[in-house]
Amino acid sequence: MASTEAVELIQTLSSGSLFFAAAESCTAGLVADLIAQVPGASRVFWGSFVCYSIEAKQRMLGVDRGLILKYGAVSRETACAMAEAALIRSGADIAAAVTGLAGPDGDGSSVPVGTVWIGTALRGGQSRASVFHYTGSRNEVRLAAALDTLRESNRSLQKAQGIS
Repeated sequence: MASTEAVELIQTLSSGSLFFAAAESCTAGLVADLIAQVPGASRVFWGSFVCYSIEAKQRMLGVDRGLILKYGAVSRETACAMAEAALIRSGADIAAAVTGLAGPDGDGSSVPVGTVWIGTALRGGQSRASVFHYTGSRNEVRLAAALDTLRESNRSLQKAQGIS
């Protein structure tokens, strides 16, 4: 059964004839999977870049290694850079990016397990990112992050369209 979050995002995208792209790290394609479960998703879903490693973020999206080294792979700056790059490389109208630590182990930085940054970028230069802190198993964190990525994308679209 399709998630409510995915259905709502697809409805918002469809109402504006808009395309959506994703750049996923810790969710590893789960955002794309949730969207693809909705009948008619192909009318609004461009696709997803699954950029799990720093090298993948660089090669697939062109995210600057210096930015990642300066701020960390799990940061506002990296989430925004990923979303903006996905927007440019896809030609979509909105892109979302999700990068975080699902656990059970950290990455050696001071960022706690369960920290996830979700960024959105809209055609026209509007981008933003929010941090989330999840608890639970690795897959519970991944699912919560994927669902919040859909919610944040819908929220950004509705705000841009003047819908509250």
